Amino acid sequence: MGQRLAYFEITSSEDAERLQSFYAGLFGWNVNQLPDMGGYALVDTQSGEGSVIGGIGPAMGEAGVRVYFHAPDLGASLKRAEELGGAIVMQPTELPGFGNVAAFTDPDGNTIGLWDRSSV
Repeated sequence: MGQRLAYFEITSSEDAERLQSFYAGLFGWNVNQLPDMGGYALVDTQSGEGSVIGGIGPAMGEAGVRVYFHAPDLGASLKRAEELGGAIVMQPTELPGFGNVAAFTDPDGNTIGLWDRSSV
């Protein structure tokens, strides 16, 4: 069985609150700012059981859209991405209360995230 989409993230280099309002208004999403996260907000897409959650906030680098896929073994997934022609851009990193994330670029340079929630 393949890995399912786990999380999406939309980041802004200019005005994260504007993007949060835009997507909430466009898609009817519930956007909840996290006070300790510097303007970052969690997104509930209001699309029912099994729906994908996300986040909208300030860019920590290049702004854009990133998707995260569930990966029960981040190290093994990163190794496999490299074997297939990708490159690691973020080693496994703990996000307290949310699990561990990592990221790689595919052969075309698209950044893809991996998320392991097994430690939560």
